Amino acid sequence: MRLWAIADIHLSFKSNREEFAKLQSRGPDDGLILAGDVGETLESLTEAFSVSKKKFKHVFWVPGNHELYTSKSAKEEEMHLKGESKYMACIKCAKRHGVITPEDEFMTWVYEDPKGYQVAAIICPIFTLYDYSFRPSDVSREGALDWAMEEGIRATDESLLYPDPYPTRDEWCARLVSESETKLAKAAETGFPLVIINHWPLREDTIFIPRVPRFSLWCGTVKTKEWHTKYRAKVVVTGHLHVRRTDWIDNVRFEEVSLGYPRQWQEAKDEGHTVNTLLREILPGPPTPDKDQEPTTTWRGRGRGWSLSHGLEPLQRPVFATEDASNTLTSPTSRTV
Repeated sequence: MRLWAIADIHLSFKSNREEFAKLQSRGPDDGLILAGDVGETLESLTEAFSVSKKKFKHVFWVPGNHELYTSKSAKEEEMHLKGESKYMACIKCAKRHGVITPEDEFMTWVYEDPKGYQVAAIICPIFTLYDYSFRPSDVSREGALDWAMEEGIRATDESLLYPDPYPTRDEWCARLVSESETKLAKAAETGFPLVIINHWPLREDTIFIPRVPRFSLWCGTVKTKEWHTKYRAKVVVTGHLHVRRTDWIDNVRFEEVSLGYPRQWQEAKDEGHTVNTLLREILPGPPTPDKDQEPTTTWRGRGRGWSLSHGLEPLQRPVFATEDASNTLTSPTSRTV
């Protein structure tokens, strides 16, 4: 009984849609996490949920910013939905397909660990949004958007992601964070470790987008920085950045599992990877390393990845594109392992 994950499949792109249609089953009791940015319309969600449920017994979904867009390409009854109304329409779509969402009770997942023991974890899909707090300390909230625009960065969210009925995205985020904290605290009381699933990164130090660093404004909230230890997480699963990577922080594994726009995962495709080989195993996953022996970041831009802990010194720091940026995703120039 294994749990797999992928994010940012962006089915509005024909080639991504065709690729996701090739999704293959794993074990009969396996599960799949869709960590946001499936697409902008309920039609895209319906397609993703239908394909996923045919191949996996359990499917978990959390919204990304793209699902929340008020899309002019959507059907008439959908194109006027804004903010929370659009989110709840996505929830209804998920429920029709038996997909587990942040609005459902968390699920206890029993699996066999690498040593062959039966163990359990609580699968926790959550929805936090962002509040523009991933910014330097000398930049105020009021000046944050101007700070980003100094480098020509303005997320599409500013035009298409409405906070209704909340006055601002910040206030919607605050409400979502509070609700998530309540559910996570209750789950942690069970004594089982948690698998926290969110589209946006929980920690700013897991964001590396050097071509568009000020895009960090739209990448999360500082309120979630300590959740991995506060709520006894085993794994944190996120997307959004289109930068596949694995980090170990405080003996907790952080997995960024994005597929990305077609041009961004083309290099992995050229090396023979498909949506099936890019699914990331979350549980049971690798053994937790001994304390203070955690490997450094493993970059998986080409599907497998490299880490400085493997003894391979990159020729230069890896450069990646991020969501809503016009750059092409570029893998590290060093060898993969």
